[in-house]
Amino acid sequence: MDVLAGLLDGPRARGAFLMRTVLDPPWSLRIEDRAPLTVVAMVRGDGWLLPHDGDPVRLGAGDVAVLRGPDPYALADDPGTPVQAVVHPGEITTTPDGAALCEQWGLGVRTWGADPDGSVVMLSGTYQVDGEVSRRLLSVLPPFLVVPRAELPLVPLLADEITRDEPGQEAVLDRLLDLLLISVLRSWFCRPEAETPTWYSAHADPVVGRALRLLHGDPARPWTVGALAEAVGVSRAALARRFTELVGEPPMAYLTDWRLTLAADLLREPSATLAAVARQVGYSTAFALSTAFKRERGVSPSEHRAGA
Repeated sequence: MDVLAGLLDGPRARGAFLMRTVLDPPWSLRIEDRAPLTVVAMVRGDGWLLPHDGDPVRLGAGDVAVLRGPDPYALADDPGTPVQAVVHPGEITTTPDGAALCEQWGLGVRTWGADPDGSVVMLSGTYQVDGEVSRRLLSVLPPFLVVPRAELPLVPLLADEITRDEPGQEAVLDRLLDLLLISVLRSWFCRPEAETPTWYSAHADPVVGRALRLLHGDPARPWTVGALAEAVGVSRAALARRFTELVGEPPMAYLTDWRLTLAADLLREPSATLAAVARQVGYSTAFALSTAFKRERGVSPSEHRAGA
């Protein structure tokens, strides 16, 4: 498992909310659903993204935006167009004064809007679970980012599949949304304006990148700096020095944080016992995991689970 794949394992779509929106100018939508992560793709026509804290950004056909919640934002044909509809948590849509719009604007399978023949078509996919692994990824993203059409060939495929109503369609759409998100993030991290996280840049290093893949692929293994150095074919000193230089922390500190991040996500499952979670993330006993978790996170695993 590479580093980006590991971090995407948290917000991986599981029954994500996907919708095709069809509109004709003038139009304006305010999104207040507080979702932790949303992907918006312009399929036809153009519009404007109006972030909560930032200047309006124009979206052309094929462009994809990723928005990090929970701040609200708006989408409109023009920044000056008054809001026509508000999207609330739970996919409840109303007029600005609170009148229900869900049934009135329903246009078929996963399709919604004020005009079935509208000149603007948008796709939106919402990740609704804010797990601990996703939080680690979201922490390195800006409040919003936009990647242009030429870099993302998956938009037409998602547009074709989103209105199908066939067996297994939800799983197909979840995976397409994941692929689109991964494509957007890979493209974004390669752009000069992106603040590329150290762990992503380090992935390209022949030594540290391999070490990161090993730690992410098998976190339960009883790793030591010596064992990791032997696995990647360098000395302990060379690995420790290069890893710290590129990632920003020593290998074992990174591993501890990654194990506890995974544990925090696994603890959200009510049926998972502390002992089982400990084994999955590389701690010999539930007590060892509990001690490390409280030391690093400031709360016990049971307190974390209750809060989640």
